[in-house]
Amino acid sequence: MPKRSKSKTAQRLASDDQRLPPKQSRVKHSSPPSSLCFHSPVSLFESLIQPMGTEQFFQEYWEKKPLHLQRSDSSRVSYFKSLFQLSDLQNLCSRGLDYYRDINVVRCISGKKKLLNKEGRVKSSVLLKNLVQNKATIQIHQPQRFKDELWKIQEKLECFFGALVGSNIYITPQDSQGLPVHYDDVEVFILQLEGEKRWLLYSPTVPLAAEYSVESEERIGRPTHDIILKAGDLLYFPRGIIHQASTPAGVDHSTHLTLSTYQRMSWGDLLMDILPSLLSDGSSNDISLREGIPRRLLLGISEGLDTRRRLASALRCLAGQMESEMLEARSTNLKRDFIMNRLPPYNQQLLTPSEKIPVLKDTVCLRYKDHMVITVEPSRERSDEATELVVFVLHSLKNQRETHMMGDIGEGHDHIVSRGLQFPLSHLQAIRQLQQADHLAVAQLQLPTEEAKLNLVIALWSESLLDVL
Repeated sequence: MPKRSKSKTAQRLASDDQRLPPKQSRVKHSSPPSSLCFHSPVSLFESLIQPMGTEQFFQEYWEKKPLHLQRSDSSRVSYFKSLFQLSDLQNLCSRGLDYYRDINVVRCISGKKKLLNKEGRVKSSVLLKNLVQNKATIQIHQPQRFKDELWKIQEKLECFFGALVGSNIYITPQDSQGLPVHYDDVEVFILQLEGEKRWLLYSPTVPLAAEYSVESEERIGRPTHDIILKAGDLLYFPRGIIHQASTPAGVDHSTHLTLSTYQRMSWGDLLMDILPSLLSDGSSNDISLREGIPRRLLLGISEGLDTRRRLASALRCLAGQMESEMLEARSTNLKRDFIMNRLPPYNQQLLTPSEKIPVLKDTVCLRYKDHMVITVEPSRERSDEATELVVFVLHSLKNQRETHMMGDIGEGHDHIVSRGLQFPLSHLQAIRQLQQADHLAVAQLQLPTEEAKLNLVIALWSESLLDVL
């Protein structure tokens, strides 16, 4: 069989590979004007899904059904292409990327995923060979670590959703498929950057990503959506949608970007987060929750006791106390996980304290409200049984872009607390005042003394979280 000739893009990539530049600090392109609006998280999302309206999207599509937006205007096509293209691989590989961690080379063969990774560092010439000769897909993990415009987009989307937003880029040659039929446990937005991609979406869906096997094609049936995604298009589908994608024959190659969010962000996840503190607080209010369980219950001998009924009664009691506001539902772990792992602000100019130190007569406002969370939890500084509750103001200003969504950050408590500040519980109302107001006089803070007011604003100012107006 005669050897296939390389595509024009592949030929250019191969010739450029011989004169790679030295390691660069960033991957850069002369980008066209953005077709997205970065004035606010809301405006960014609105521009991403236009002409669809945000209200209509969440009412009709979010967690419900797929949406295909066809946009063929040249400005959007050029902008999408600038986010990442095949020719970016030269500069990307010069950064010293590794297989598995940064890049996967995969191909779907007979419905199975075949991994074609080498060991060690990635070379663009080897990637090109796999792309052209082996018809493999190049998967780039979390490219927002290298591409500034993706950092800018995903940082705003994390503010909009209040959840982590990850990304992957897939480059697939013609008449080929990288991944077998599967589903994801995230909400997915697909941006087609180059070429075309055919997407097959199946029914029945996996209800909000419950456990489901997709090994047998007979079980998933026929596709309910057969979509050709062209450069500039956007495709959204909810978590749990079974799908597969391939580059059609005759298309030189396809490059698409997946933006994914809302992993482990269900009501069940929130309940698992708040129940420990809810039970602890409820037990201090309700003596029945402090009564001992029957002897030998753990051995499976309850002697007629309806354990399920007793536990159900206790849970109803907790629910009643929460509804009547006797108990507060405090989310801690979900907030900490989000703030610890999310992207830092794209605008790095305001990450140092303002020149003026706040005084009592000043009016102030919080910076980076979308990058802050407030938690109320037991202090770790007390060793006695009567552990007091304290307030933590945590932020992502010092997070590392290079480790975003890569699982490199430790989960030790001290490491997380170092991202913010600890205050007495008496400061909670004053902190919420600042959070809810556009600007506020320091003297109006709901704290008993002038010293406490100044200590609060100076602490926030020192973390670059507060501006003096």
